[in-house]
Amino acid sequence: MNITLIGLGAIGSVYGNLLRQVNDVNLRVLVDKERKSRYEAEGVYVNGESIPFVFITPDEVTVPADLIIVSVKYNHLPQAIRDIHNQVGENTMIMSLLNGITSEEEIAFTYGDEKVIYAISNGIDATRENNSVFCSNHGKISFGMKYNKAISQQLLAVKECFESAGIPNEIPVDMEQVLWYKFMINVGINQTSAITQATYGIFQQVSYAKEIAKEAMMEVVQLAQAQNIQLKEGDIDVFFDRIISGLSEEGKPSMLQDIEAGRLTEVPMFSQKVIDLGRKLHVKTPVNELLFRIIKTLESSRDKKK
Repeated sequence: MNITLIGLGAIGSVYGNLLRQVNDVNLRVLVDKERKSRYEAEGVYVNGESIPFVFITPDEVTVPADLIIVSVKYNHLPQAIRDIHNQVGENTMIMSLLNGITSEEEIAFTYGDEKVIYAISNGIDATRENNSVFCSNHGKISFGMKYNKAISQQLLAVKECFESAGIPNEIPVDMEQVLWYKFMINVGINQTSAITQATYGIFQQVSYAKEIAKEAMMEVVQLAQAQNIQLKEGDIDVFFDRIISGLSEEGKPSMLQDIEAGRLTEVPMFSQKVIDLGRKLHVKTPVNELLFRIIKTLESSRDKKK
């Protein structure tokens, strides 16, 4: 299988490293020329090990990818959609591992619904510092079409590839519900961590942080229910009771990592999306409106310091 990965952040580095070790996988990492030079000079590290990724640039013409994995930050998605053009062939499938609930639609707008695999990674605790990524839990990739009563041979081939790489995975019947479940988690955990500097350990031990996250997540549940998406209040408790306890105490959600590194956050795909949907569906979203203002203030304060 020819796999092209675009986005060598925390998640991309971890899964890319696992996939490149599969015998019948040809993995290439798509980067711009500046990053290619930098990565080749400085190296990319996962858990202290230098990883010999093969890098290509968007203008290189290669054999089309069987699978393209998109794991960039949301604000880089429009460029990524342009950059993968030479990698897309007649039988190419494109999998987005971005957070949120809109990236698949944006990719499909350019390349067609039939090429898009809906996907999300749950439970991974990867943390990135410059060119180094640390991870103790690979989590699980849920993927498929929006609904999966029947599973295509292409999806089964991806599943077999992931299993050969040691990547826990599943093809759920209702992928839309899974996407919204992860969206709910990110709206609560990522944004609360950004404003409180909370690691996963804080969410495991401090009730105040947990309550902020739960209130933000409840607004997502209300939005989902207004659209007949199968999400319920009990799903919030399941996350805190069963999932977050298994993450590294020192692990940091991606939005906190962005704040600390001075990068733009993914607030447009979290609270901004919640606010927009709330207005459209006549659902009140006061917690996310407050989180949005605080996070944008943090971003603005960073800009003034530069």
